Amino acid sequence: MDIFGVLTLVGGLALFLYGMNVMGDSLVMLSGGKLERILERLTKNRFMAFLLGALVTGVIQSSSATTVMVVGFVNSGIMKLTQAVGVIMGANVGTTVTSWILSLAGINSENFLLQMLKPSSFSPILAAIGIICIMTGKTGSRKKMVGSILLGFAILMFGMDTMSSAVTPLQNDPAFTNMFLAFSNPILGMIIGAVFTAIIQSSSASVGILQALCISGLVPYGTAIPIIMGQNIGTCVTALLSSIGANKNAKRAAFIHLYFNLIGTIIFMIIFYTINSFVHFEFLSDYASAAGIAVIHSLFNIGASILLFPFANVLVKLATLTIRDRGAIEERRSDMPAVLQALDERFLDKPSFAMQLSRDAVIEMASHSKEAIVLSMDVLKDYSDKKVEKVIELEQLVDKFEDTIGTYLVKLAPKDLSRDDSHLLSILLHSINDFERISDHAINIAESAKQLHSKGLSLSSQGKKELDSLGVAIHDIMDLATTAFENNDVEEASQVEPLEEVIDDLVMEMKQRHVDRLRKGICSLEVGLVLEDILTNYERVSDHCSNIAVTIIEIQSDAADMHQYLNSKVKGSDPVFREEYLHLKQVYSLPQKEA
Repeated sequence: MDIFGVLTLVGGLALFLYGMNVMGDSLVMLSGGKLERILERLTKNRFMAFLLGALVTGVIQSSSATTVMVVGFVNSGIMKLTQAVGVIMGANVGTTVTSWILSLAGINSENFLLQMLKPSSFSPILAAIGIICIMTGKTGSRKKMVGSILLGFAILMFGMDTMSSAVTPLQNDPAFTNMFLAFSNPILGMIIGAVFTAIIQSSSASVGILQALCISGLVPYGTAIPIIMGQNIGTCVTALLSSIGANKNAKRAAFIHLYFNLIGTIIFMIIFYTINSFVHFEFLSDYASAAGIAVIHSLFNIGASILLFPFANVLVKLATLTIRDRGAIEERRSDMPAVLQALDERFLDKPSFAMQLSRDAVIEMASHSKEAIVLSMDVLKDYSDKKVEKVIELEQLVDKFEDTIGTYLVKLAPKDLSRDDSHLLSILLHSINDFERISDHAINIAESAKQLHSKGLSLSSQGKKELDSLGVAIHDIMDLATTAFENNDVEEASQVEPLEEVIDDLVMEMKQRHVDRLRKGICSLEVGLVLEDILTNYERVSDHCSNIAVTIIEIQSDAADMHQYLNSKVKGSDPVFREEYLHLKQVYSLPQKEA
């Protein structure tokens, strides 16, 4: 092979790996995090976990990616170690789907229909459709993602054909054929397969490259089998690297993957070559085909799963013995809430799923903010030091949510996000600040209640009634904002702003009424100052609820400016808003003044 042949081979390999990467990433994006959600929620039954592991891996075309997700699930506490075993076994079976798709490249027939099944025949059509979808689709749209999948597959197959064409002239090269005969040594073949797969970190790609060589008639089965065994071991490197810095159970999940493949390979090799020493399989000297590679790959992974499935708990114990607890003390769980623990950096390579995890965390953050406000309003009516401490505790928890989620979203922002995920990222980044500020106002309200209690001050009976009426409106606007956020509901979000306007009116009216009571000597100036602080905080809470709602409306409708939206759509000029505002003004009116 001359220098141009080497360049062609390297170019074909580059196109193959790039096409596989583009296709896999686009498939993951198109799933929108749904596949990961399925894995997360439906793995309590080990057999179901096995099927789901096979399904997800078959779709995203990478057992390494699935296993890395499992390591992340275990590390964040989403999945137990015993659940992970089934998924890992299923992932090994699911990865064989790729080899069967690639085996179509080896079809040789004069029949037109069979010829059309050959990827080199239909790949140009897929490439044409794919490029049209990419050029006409909007950034992050499903159409563009489908186009990337089709184009990625076409590039992959073109790269495979290029590699096969580049090595075909070597069929009659004694040096090259002797090299492959040397790899027929089981130990050497396994090492070559393991090292190469570890370098490119994809058993699917490694098997595909082997299939490309087989199409050219260069690799005998005696060489292919040990290399395939080694590929199954090499693919474990990705999960092992991913487990660095993770907790002990996550490391154990990575070792389960290693032990499953290692034990399966050792058992297969011992049985196969022991039988071969007596029977002498003649097919080992035959040249392997792409379909033959797919068959061997599938038989090994399915056979290993059947053999080791009943011993799943043994694999768990073996991994536990490898990664021991220091001094036989169980690793302590973090005091961080589960939804924050779930924000594992390993999921950043699966942006859609990472976005959904972030959304779950902000929903819980919103719940804590709402709880803090409701409790602070309760402290005004029925003071308790324990309640004040609880409000402080909730505010500190919300601060932790904002710091953790904000940091995670900043890392997620540069990733390749779909259009929907880009919208969701914007909503989350805007909303976490508002939810955090709401909890700060809860602290302020609780401190005002503490000030009244410590000084023996009290609002007038009329003032208490008015504050209770305003409190109902604050409670309802919090309900509306948090529900609209949780459901990403534009219609529900549109109901927040009219109520916020009503709350502003109620606050102004309460301040005026209090001035009237001061003039009549019913309330003191000191109480009035505290009431002023309470009303200001109530009003600020409703403003933050408005910010959350308007952000949802603005981003979902691709509006450019919040102030423009408020001025042109909401404030005064919109008849629907005006009608809702007048209705709510009657619903949330203050009680009549006492004579």
